[in-house]
Amino acid sequence: MSKLATSKPATLHEQASQTAARIILKEPYYEAIGGEIGLFEAAYATQIPVLLKGPTGCGKTRFMEYMAWRLKRPLITVSCHDDLTAADLIGRYLITNNETVWVDGPLAQAVRCGGICYLDEIVEARKDTTVVIHPLADDRRILPMEKHGELLHAPPEFLLAMSYNPGYQSVLKELKQSTRQRFVAIEFSYPQAALEKKIVIAETGIEPALADQLIRLAEMTRNLKGNGLDEGASTRLLVHAGKLISKGIPARAACTGAVAAALTDDPDMLRAVNELAGSLF
Repeated sequence: MSKLATSKPATLHEQASQTAARIILKEPYYEAIGGEIGLFEAAYATQIPVLLKGPTGCGKTRFMEYMAWRLKRPLITVSCHDDLTAADLIGRYLITNNETVWVDGPLAQAVRCGGICYLDEIVEARKDTTVVIHPLADDRRILPMEKHGELLHAPPEFLLAMSYNPGYQSVLKELKQSTRQRFVAIEFSYPQAALEKKIVIAETGIEPALADQLIRLAEMTRNLKGNGLDEGASTRLLVHAGKLISKGIPARAACTGAVAAALTDDPDMLRAVNELAGSLF
C-alpha cells in the first residue's frame, strides 16, 4: 500500500534545480516596438499582472524571455490548451516510489520561487481553469491550494503574465471581463517595415535586399487578412524563411514552405500566396 505524504511538496534542492533550469542567462535578442519595456517594468515594480495582446508570431514570447532576463527572474511558461485543468497549474498528488507525494504545478512553482509565470494563449484554457488565477491577480496575491491544505502568498518578486490573440476570439473563446480587468494590457503588433527588416537580418544573416523582399511579401499577405487568410505572414514566418534561404534553399521554395503552406491549406490561397512570392523572387 502507498503511504500518504503529509509534508513538503519538494525538497529545497529540487525546487532550486527546477528554478535554475528556467533562469535565462543569455540576453535574448529583442527590438522594442514602442514603450512596452518601460510599461512592463512599471507593472512589475507595482505588482500588477500583465496581459500581452497581439497576433501570433509578433514577438510576445520573445518579449517575455527578454523581460525575465532583464529583471533577473526565473520564467515559467505554460502553453494553455482545452484540456488544461486547475490541477495542472497548481499541483497534484502523485504516486512515486510507492509513496503518495505532492508535486507543485508550474503556477505554484513560480509563486514559491518568486518567478514570472507566463500563461501563453490564455483563451485556449477552460474558463473554470482560469478562475484559479484570480486571487493571484488582485491585491490578495495568494494561491489557494485546497487539495494540499496550503495557502501560498506571492512574494514581491512574483509576476503573473498571460497572452492572447484578439483576432482568434469567438463566443466560445473570449477572455472574461472578470479576468482581463485584473491586468495591465500591452498591445503588440508587427513592427514597422524598417524595424522588421532589421530583425529579420539580425535573426537570419540574409542580405538586406532579400530581407526587403520578405518584408514586402509579408505586407501583401497581411492585406489578405479577412479576405481568404485568417492571419498574414508573421515576423516569425519571415525569420523561418530567411533561415532556410541562408542555408541554400531557393527563395521561392523557402517562401512556399515557411510562409504559404504555414498560412493556409486552401489550394486557391496557397496558389495566391505563392504567386505573390513569385512576383518578388
